[in-house]
Parts: sequence; structure tokens; C-alpha cells
Amino acid sequence: MIPFVLIALAMALVTALLLTRPLWWSKPAKVPADDLAAAGEAARSPLPMIAGLSSFVVVLLAAGYLVVGAPLALDPSVRTAASNSGAEITFEQIEAMTQKLADRLKQQPDDVKGWTMLGRSYAVMGRHADAVPAFKQALALKPDDANLLADYADALAVVNGRKLEGEPSKLIARALEIDPNNLKALSLAGTAAFLRKDFAGALRHWEKLAQVAPDSDFARQIQGGIDEARRLAGGPAAGTQAQAPGTAAKPAAASVSGTVTLSKQLAGKAAPDDTVFVFARAAEGSRVPLAILRKQVKDLPLKFTLDDSMAMSPAAKLSGSPKVIVGARVSKSGGALAQPGDLQGLSPPIDVGSTGLAIEIGQVVGP
Repeated sequence: MIPFVLIALAMALVTALLLTRPLWWSKPAKVPADDLAAAGEAARSPLPMIAGLSSFVVVLLAAGYLVVGAPLALDPSVRTAASNSGAEITFEQIEAMTQKLADRLKQQPDDVKGWTMLGRSYAVMGRHADAVPAFKQALALKPDDANLLADYADALAVVNGRKLEGEPSKLIARALEIDPNNLKALSLAGTAAFLRKDFAGALRHWEKLAQVAPDSDFARQIQGGIDEARRLAGGPAAGTQAQAPGTAAKPAAASVSGTVTLSKQLAGKAAPDDTVFVFARAAEGSRVPLAILRKQVKDLPLKFTLDDSMAMSPAAKLSGSPKVIVGARVSKSGGALAQPGDLQGLSPPIDVGSTGLAIEIGQVVGP
């Protein structure tokens, strides 16, 4: 039974890893012409690089994680395991199984698959400082694994203040030497280039990624980043025509605005300093946030505007989606990964450009 549960856990965690990367940058950042702040006034530091990288996650972004619910509870493999056992697998059980895996690896330190699973499990739970040594141990046992190199670079960048310079970039370069078509390494390399304003380099990596997986959700989502990199590099965006002399391009009205309130029934369940995430995601397809704002319960009721300056990635912005779902979530832990007990509210699908939205946080996230 234990091997079965561990296999199911591995499937769920790997899927969730690929799904959840984008929201794990607690303080996204700002870059010229494309401010990717994810936390409003108090959290606008340099562009949430890895969020763009983790545009990579858009490839398999299929669980309703992030700011809308418990991701592992929605993953098909976890539901199957839960169905077979007659009970739902909770976040606490996931944590317990991860700890059991860590304990087992103390006795079996040469298990490369175990270390890889442990690193990805920690990454899913936002424990990047713990993921780093796990990935390092796995790489010591399997140094030429491109996926491991990319995962290690990702986790190391988070721990180093969301910086890809230095060791993370070296790891990414090694991954691409081993596998030039590795999706995550290409995404990371493109994001690193974008952050250092090497827009031609970002364009090269991201275009190759789109060529490798042309029919994927990720390829469609990354187009926004490709267009932005092409524009900043001095070339026209795909599907556009050159402007007539003396005219300027008019930016699309890519924003949504409204007010967030907390229902009276749930007011007693939220503390003034609890984190509030206000976000927008595509109404169809991947659930990677297209814009996100971070506030606190004491700021409610809150008037908000979400726009392209609040994108998590240059590859996934409001202007690239015709319809979105806008939501707000009170995070009891302060983390972006939704957990049971968090409070939330969601709008129906609405057009980008909508104003006067009324989002009431009136639901409790279940297990």
C-alpha cells in the first residue's frame, strides 16, 4: 500500500509542481516596460523572473491551485488514490508522506528518484530552502539530468532572492547543453535573458520553446512574452503590421477593476494582518494568474485595478486573454498555495476591460 501511495503522491506532486510555480514568488518584481509586480504597492521589486520561467508550468497547468483552491485535492491522480482508499488525501497527509520520504532517504541516501521526488515535493509546498539540498543530492547521483538541473536552478534562484544570475544560470546552461529542447531550461534561460534586458536572447529561447511544443497551452501563453521581447528588441510583434510614419501604437485597455469585500459571516475567521490575494486568470485553459495584487484583510473593502503591470510573467498577461475570472483569497498562511481553511470569492467569466466588479469573499476552501 505504501508504494502505491508514494507513486500517487509522486504523480500529484510532479503535476502540482509544474502547475504552481508561478505564484510562489512572494514578491514579484519590476522590469522596464513590463512591471511584473505581484503584490501591489508593497511588493513591487524586480520582475518575478521565475514566474516567467514558470510560465513553463503553463504546459501542464491543470489543477485549480493557486488562489482558488487546494491543488492536490483537484489532481486526478490524487483523487484516484483517494477514491481507492475511500478517503480524501489532505494537505496534512501530503506533508506527512513527504516527511516519511525524507526519513527513508536518511537510510537510503543513494536513491536518486527519492531525492528528486523529495526536492519537487518541497518545491510544491514552497519549502525551497529544503528543496535545494534535496536536488543537490539527486544531482550528485545523476549529474547529467537536464530536468534535475533546471529544477535545482529554479529552487536555488528562489532561495537567492529570486535571482537567476550566477550559479542558477550555470545550471541552466548545463541543462541546455545536455538537452537543448528542455522546456523548463528554455523558459528559465529566456526569463534570465529578459531580466538582464537581453531581449533578443529571451526571444531566441522562448521562440525555440514554442517550436518544441507548438500545440501546447504553454506555446499559446508564451506568445505574449515572445511579442513583448520582440517589441523591446526592436522588431514587430507577431501578427502586427508596422505603424505608419508619425503614428504611435495605442495600447489595449487590458485591465479589470472593482471592489473586494469580506462577507460578514466570515469576518470572524480572518485576522487583520492575514494576506489577501486579488487575481485574474484566463476563463479557459491554464490557471496561471495573469495579474495579481497582494494586500491584507485590514485593507478591505478594497478598490482594485488589475492590469498588465501586475503580470506574473511577460508571457502571460491580461492583454492576451479575452475573458478572465477575477477572484480574491484570504491566505491564512500568507503563502500563495491555497490551503484548507483559506477564504475566497470568484467572479463568473468576464471580459477584459470590465469595471465595477463586486467580489465577495464568502467561501471557505475545503480539503
